[in-house]
Amino acid sequence: MIFTNARYASSLVSTIVLSLSVTVAAVSLSTIAGFFLARSSFPGRAFLVSMLTLPLAFPGVVVGFLVIMLGGRLGIVGDITQFLFGQRVVFAYSITGLFVGYLYFSIPRAILTIMAAVETLDRSREEAARSLGAGHIAVARDVILPGLAPALVATSAICFATAMGAFGTAFTLATDLNVLPMTIYTEFTLYADVAVSAALSVVLGAVTWVALALARTVAGSTVAAAG
Repeated sequence: MIFTNARYASSLVSTIVLSLSVTVAAVSLSTIAGFFLARSSFPGRAFLVSMLTLPLAFPGVVVGFLVIMLGGRLGIVGDITQFLFGQRVVFAYSITGLFVGYLYFSIPRAILTIMAAVETLDRSREEAARSLGAGHIAVARDVILPGLAPALVATSAICFATAMGAFGTAFTLATDLNVLPMTIYTEFTLYADVAVSAALSVVLGAVTWVALALARTVAGSTVAAAG
């Protein structure tokens, strides 16, 4: 019933696609930012790190309100687009707004993990690669990224699992967003269908568990291969 019902299946697929998109974006941006912050020293670095990690202190509801302030009907983006193009752009109450919100609270977790991993890298390997004539791209591809692979896999799993089960931000933005946590909430509170909401919860937990288990296996294999 869960997988044959078009609404439930669509909700599951939308949630997985959204979570994967957030994971790819968060890990990509955080890898660049985390490496730069870990290897650089400049005035205001500590303040910048603290600002980038500030969303860790925010619950999902607060993140949702921030997205509304940014892309809501009276948001900053709408004011700017209204002034520049004569048309107000509103995205807060859609999957796009949810993506922005999830990305906002996923980046701090990823940055902290990647910064810690960068600090443990053996720089002598990078220096050896450069002494053999490897360029910046080759060093990054053949030395740095393999060294960061376990941290990247673990970070990806955390971002994916968090986005899969996040509820507060989705609830704040709109109650009709087609994501699994909102579908579970609707089935339980509006329709009092405990059986369906429980089944959907099991599916959500199973997908998240598989992702975490797979990441643990891949990370372990990566460490073994690197050794």
